[in-house]
Amino acid sequence: MGHFVNILRYAKPYKTYALGHIISNVFFALFGTLSFIALKPMLDVIFGNGKVPPSQKPTWSGIMEIGGYVEDYLAFQMNNFTGGDNSKALLFVIGLIIFMFLLKNISGYLANYFLVFLRNGVIRDIRNAVYKKTVDLPLSYFSDQRKGDIMARVTNDVSTLQYSFLPVLELIVREPLTIIFTIAAMLIISTKLTLFVFIFIPLTGIIISKIGKSLKRKSDRVQKEQGVLLSALEETLTGLRIIKGFNAEDKFYERFSDSTSRFYHFSNKLLNRQNLASPMSEFLGILVIAVLLWYGGNLVLSNDPNLELDSSSFLIYMGLAYNVLTPAKAISRGLYNIKQGSSAAERIQEILDTENPLRDKPDAIAKTDFNDLVLFDNISFKYKDDYVLKNFTLKIPKGKSVALVGQSGSGKSTIANLITRFYDVNKGTISIDGINIKDLKIKSLRSQLGIVTQDAILFNDTIKNNMLLGEIVATDDEIIEALKVANAWEFVKDLKGGIEYNIGDAGTKLSGGQKQRLSIARAVLKNPPIMILDEATSALDTESERLVQDALDKMMRNRTSIVIAHRLSTIQNADEIIVMQKGEIAEQGTHNELIAKNGVYKKLVDMQSFE
Repeated sequence: MGHFVNILRYAKPYKTYALGHIISNVFFALFGTLSFIALKPMLDVIFGNGKVPPSQKPTWSGIMEIGGYVEDYLAFQMNNFTGGDNSKALLFVIGLIIFMFLLKNISGYLANYFLVFLRNGVIRDIRNAVYKKTVDLPLSYFSDQRKGDIMARVTNDVSTLQYSFLPVLELIVREPLTIIFTIAAMLIISTKLTLFVFIFIPLTGIIISKIGKSLKRKSDRVQKEQGVLLSALEETLTGLRIIKGFNAEDKFYERFSDSTSRFYHFSNKLLNRQNLASPMSEFLGILVIAVLLWYGGNLVLSNDPNLELDSSSFLIYMGLAYNVLTPAKAISRGLYNIKQGSSAAERIQEILDTENPLRDKPDAIAKTDFNDLVLFDNISFKYKDDYVLKNFTLKIPKGKSVALVGQSGSGKSTIANLITRFYDVNKGTISIDGINIKDLKIKSLRSQLGIVTQDAILFNDTIKNNMLLGEIVATDDEIIEALKVANAWEFVKDLKGGIEYNIGDAGTKLSGGQKQRLSIARAVLKNPPIMILDEATSALDTESERLVQDALDKMMRNRTSIVIAHRLSTIQNADEIIVMQKGEIAEQGTHNELIAKNGVYKKLVDMQSFE
C-alpha cells in the first residue's frame, strides 16, 4: 500500500481534476441509490398495498423514524401531484426514475472525463521522472543492469501502473460511496435485515483476500521476465551483424523463445488468478442475496406489522442489496490490481530511490573558463575489486597536448572517464585550475570538455541536430565551418538536404569514417578549452585518417588535449607521451626522448600496437 501512496504523490499537480472527479462520483453514487428508492412509489401503485396516501405533509419525528418519514413524504408529494390518479402516479414515478438515471450517467461521464486528465497526467509525470533519473544516474549503475530491464521499467511497468494502480483512483470515491449510500437506504428500509447482511460481508471479504495474496509475487515474476525478454531483443538488434556472421541465429532464437515460454507460463498463472476474482466475488455476493431472499422473504410472509417490511419495500431492498455487489466486485478487483501493480511500482521506485553518488555538492562552483592546469594528483581507481589505476600523477598545463599509450587494460580510457566524472576516483584528486572537480558543478565541468570517443555515437536525427547536441548554439554557417575543419563537409554537401540529412539509427546511413568525422566536427563546434580524444581515429581507413588527423592537428593547436592513442600518427607530435602499464606510468616524455630510451614505448612503436 506504501507504493500506492507514493504513486498518488504524482497526482498533486492535477488536484483540480481530482476534485472534479470526486464531486462527480459523489453525485453518481447518490443518484444511483436514489434511482432505486424512486421505484418504491411505483411498486406501491402496482401492488396496491392498501395504504392511504397522507393528505398532509408528514412531520419530522427524529432519525429513528427516517424510513417512515421518507416513504410518507414521497407518497404525499406524488398524491399531491397526481390527485390520487394511479395512472398519473405511474407516469410521474417513471419520469422521476428516468431523470435520476440521466443525472447518474451525466455524473458518471463527468467523473470519467476528469479521470482521463488525472490518470494520463500522472502516467506522463512518472514516465518522465523515471527517464530523468535514468539519465542522471552514473554509468556505474548501468554496468550491473540489463538495458532491457531498464526499458521494461520505463515502458511496461509504467503501463502496468496505468491499468492496475490508477484505475483504483476511480474506486476510492465512487464505489465506497455507492456502498455507503446504498447501505444507508437499506438501513432506512429495514435495520434488522441490514444487520443480518453485515454478518456475511466480512466472511466474503476474508475469502476474497486469501485469493489475492500471491498476486504480487506472480506479477513480479512476469515483470522481471519482461525485462529479460527486452534485453534479449535489444542485444539481438544491436549485434545482428555478428549473430549472422557467426551463424548464431538458432542459438539466439532459442534464448529468446525460452524467455517467451517462461513469460507465457508466468502470465497464464497470473491472469488465471486475476480471472478468479470476479466470478468468486459475484458468486459470494449471490450467496448473500440468496440468504437475504430466504430471511427477508420469511419476514414479509410473517405479516408482522411491527416489521414495517411490505412486499414493495422488500423488492426495493433486494435491488439495493444487489446494487452493493457491483461496487463490491470493483473494489475486490481494485485490491487485486493493487497487488499486481505494487510489484511494478516497487521496480519503478527502485530506480527513483537509487542514490546518485555523483550529485553536485550544495555549494558546488560553476566554472566558466580554464586558465592554468589540469592535475591528476596521486589518484587510484577501481571499477570493482582490482585497481585499474594506481598512484597516477600527471600535470597538463594549458595549451599542451598529452598522449596516453599502452596496451589494452592499462587504464588509458579510465583517465577519460574520471576527468569527465563519469566515475569518481577512490583515492587522490583531479583538479582544474586548483579546484577539485568534485567541487565543481558537473554541467559546468563537462562544458569545459569536448569528447570524441572510439565509437562514434550519433543519433537518429539530422546532421544539424547531431551537431547541436546539448546546449550548443550555432548558425548553419558555423556548423558548416566545423564540418570543414573535420573534413566532413566534403561528403555532407553531397547528401540530399546537406546538414538537414537524417543519418538513420546510430548513423547507419553513413560509413564508419564519415560517422567519426561527424563526431569530431561536433566537438569542434562545441569549441571547449579541454579536448579528450579517446582513440578518435581508430575506426578510420588510411585516407580518412589522413584527412581527420590534419583536422585534429588544427583543432588541438594551442588547446589543452588528452589523446588516448591507438596509432603512432595520432600522438607523435604530442607535447608529452605517457606510457601506461597495468595502471601505472611506465615511461613519459616526448616521442624522440622515449625512442631514445629504447624501453616500453620503443617496443610498442616497433610493434605498431597502440591499443
